[in-house]
Amino acid sequence: MCAKKAGAGEVYACELSKTMYELACEVVAANGMGGGIKILHKKSLEMEVPKDIPHRVSLVVTETVDAGLFGEGIIESLIHAWHHLLLPPQSGETASRDPSATGRVIPARATVFAMAVECLEIRRHNKLCVSEVGGLSLASAEQLRSPVSCSTEPDDSMEPYTTERLSRLPGGYTALTEPLTVLRIDFNNVQELEGLSARPVQRVRLPVVRGGELDALAVWFQLHLDEESGLSTGPHEDTCWEQAIYPEHAGKGFLLQGGDELIVEVSCLDAYLRLCSVAVSRGGQEIGVGATPDPRDSGGLVPNAEAELCSALASLQTRQQQDVCMLECSEMALLNNSDYHRSFAGALSKLVSRLKAQSTSTGDSDGGPAQEPCAADPLYILDVSEGFSLLSLIAASHGGVKAYSSVEKSKQQEVLERLARANGVPEGSLEFWLNHGEDEQGPLQRPSREKLWSAIFLDCVETCGLVRQKLMEKASLARCLLERGGRVYPHKMVVLGVLVESDTLLLESAVQGREATLGFNIAPFINQFTVPVHVFLDFSTLACRHLSEPAELFVLDLMNANANYDHREVQIRTTSSGRITAVPFWYDIHLDEDIRVSTLAPNSHWKQAAVVLQRPLEVAAGEQVRLAVKFRNSSISIEVRRDE
Repeated sequence: MCAKKAGAGEVYACELSKTMYELACEVVAANGMGGGIKILHKKSLEMEVPKDIPHRVSLVVTETVDAGLFGEGIIESLIHAWHHLLLPPQSGETASRDPSATGRVIPARATVFAMAVECLEIRRHNKLCVSEVGGLSLASAEQLRSPVSCSTEPDDSMEPYTTERLSRLPGGYTALTEPLTVLRIDFNNVQELEGLSARPVQRVRLPVVRGGELDALAVWFQLHLDEESGLSTGPHEDTCWEQAIYPEHAGKGFLLQGGDELIVEVSCLDAYLRLCSVAVSRGGQEIGVGATPDPRDSGGLVPNAEAELCSALASLQTRQQQDVCMLECSEMALLNNSDYHRSFAGALSKLVSRLKAQSTSTGDSDGGPAQEPCAADPLYILDVSEGFSLLSLIAASHGGVKAYSSVEKSKQQEVLERLARANGVPEGSLEFWLNHGEDEQGPLQRPSREKLWSAIFLDCVETCGLVRQKLMEKASLARCLLERGGRVYPHKMVVLGVLVESDTLLLESAVQGREATLGFNIAPFINQFTVPVHVFLDFSTLACRHLSEPAELFVLDLMNANANYDHREVQIRTTSSGRITAVPFWYDIHLDEDIRVSTLAPNSHWKQAAVVLQRPLEVAAGEQVRLAVKFRNSSISIEVRRDE
């Protein structure tokens, strides 16, 4: 539409998604351009001349770039465009005489920047940072890491980078180096595009300006749209892009010192931008990043070439012997959450002690004399957490307990078994439930025909901040499978929320008016797809004004079905004047009457969510508002209105 408005004679567009193709057709028609723009429902790589367009075009405009620049296939699509869709580039007198005979691409070029950062939030999502959780030593689990690899060697099982909006990271970050250019690419040079993957690995030196632990390389780019206009995706820019993050996986952390030079290898071997911190230059000598130097010595530098070769061979041998087990970033953050595991361990200890005492005082089910629980009659505990979980192992570490884990991946099972042996957990105390289940489709089962569960751990909240699907159905079934005095963990969840004014949530939830879209009529069409709940929210860094104190919105009782309801009216008094634009919410997870875990905790692996109002509500300080909170099919909805 911009091209047509600028005076282009012929305009073609392509869109692979059927939904977005249909939406584009509606938007173009609503803006009076239906007859001047031809939209094709296909991928650009499938377009042909003259089958799809009558002849080659003079300009291609594309925004197929992700946070790592090349991740959406811009290189492949532009190589195809130059060979099949664009007029060939002209030079010299021909180009000046007839500019329309010259093919061009917007954006014209790109420059990629990188800097080293120290950031606890990135660290705890990518590598093991704790040595003990819930009474368990993790010394034998150092091979655990996230599936994000900054290795220059392509590996289909690992992502080359993850993404973060550095300006919103909880706890912030510290730049250890100045930003430095690591790559340039000319989208109007087809030979350069074709040679990108064949470029030799380049070594770039980043001068260290501040000492600290190397946690990641942060990467962003500048799009040079033409010779005058540009667009940056840097950490301090307000764009739709995040920054690409290449985490450092060195086990105990690598400390940089002011005056060092961090040596980074840059490559595009598989059309993905790959950056890998390989060494540090200190005092004129180099040391590999994975070697973890002792800052008390001479920098941990290898004294001579022979010693350097021996060290490299030893490092290579160590890497070959390592059996790396990859966990999702959220699973790594959970594993690093000591408070979470300490809370579960404490609640479980209380339950085990109570059930053992109960068994001793009441005798067996036939009315016989009381007997001490023995190895032949253990307590059965089931952990049905999503993904990797240590809760079953924490349970198995108690004497007289047989714990079942729902971990499915064989490598992750091996890690739990190794940890069990290292922590002296009796053999046979830990089993993998899904390996022995008779009904693979059944969400829960008895440990055997004669036995019931003493405790069942349910994973209640998704990482994004929403209640897990079918949670209440699972809780209902779990209650039926508990022995007398048994427990579902958690026993209840309290939903807490607060009224806020946040333009950020409004702008990121729906198109606000026509100004942002150059006056085109787009909002009514795209906003049909608006989702009322904003997820993966970091409430601690959200730009907002609090208009009330936190309040209890809803309670989900997993142990008492009679205490539940599906809707509730809540009255909240405002503490400040403003526009209520959203209601962020989180959960207090009650393991028992005394122990709870909050999804808002600073070291939580959970994010938060927020209901965004379609129409903001103007309120005065001290005014009473009423919230209608509904919980259906594991989904929370909230309506806000004045209390009449």
